[in-house]
Amino acid sequence: MKTIGLIGGMSWESSAEYYRIINEEVKKRLGGLHSAKCLLYSVNFEEVERFQAEGKWEEAGNLLGEVAYALEKGGADFIVICTNTMHKVIEYIKRKIKIPILHIAEATATQIKKSNVHTVGLLGTKYTMEHDFYKSRIESNGIKVLVPNNTEREIVNKIIFEELCLGKIKSSSREYYNKVIKNLINSGAEGIILGCTEIGLLVKQEDSEVPLFDTTLIHAMEAVNTALAD
Repeated sequence: MKTIGLIGGMSWESSAEYYRIINEEVKKRLGGLHSAKCLLYSVNFEEVERFQAEGKWEEAGNLLGEVAYALEKGGADFIVICTNTMHKVIEYIKRKIKIPILHIAEATATQIKKSNVHTVGLLGTKYTMEHDFYKSRIESNGIKVLVPNNTEREIVNKIIFEELCLGKIKSSSREYYNKVIKNLINSGAEGIILGCTEIGLLVKQEDSEVPLFDTTLIHAMEAVNTALAD
């Protein structure tokens, strides 16, 4: 079994889900008392979020690069960044290490193609929905990406940072997300990417008439696949 290096804390609410899913899946596949070999470095999200808000992406990338280096020195065989947004700085992180990084958008695109979905709606932080680093990865796999309108993006982003990252799950916010999802479906979306690792805490498959692609689940399962691969 390979050792997984998890860069977590962005937020720790979703990092806990990564840890749970990975260990449950290893136990399911191997049985007995098996659990995942992993190292978790949980950062202070306040520092990272400040870099995001100030547009200091290089500084954020260098910070996470040092974290990845620490995980590599600690024995990790590959890196999993437990957040969608910070894949924006993946190239800075790669410069610091020699081990591979599992890209969350690539894993998600693979699952979308398996579902024979050609157009998806994307929910996430404003950075994920508006910047090109994420959408381009999905679109390079021949998948069209739709995003909510400007007002919807602002509210979706606000709910992530002011509620979900703080562990607050509100029925009113679930209703709002469901309305945004419905609008994306009406615009042609055949599936929805939950492109923030906290959104799966709020929105479930039973809330949607089209497939939901929960990036936390997809990414964690890809980590298990890689850890257990020959």
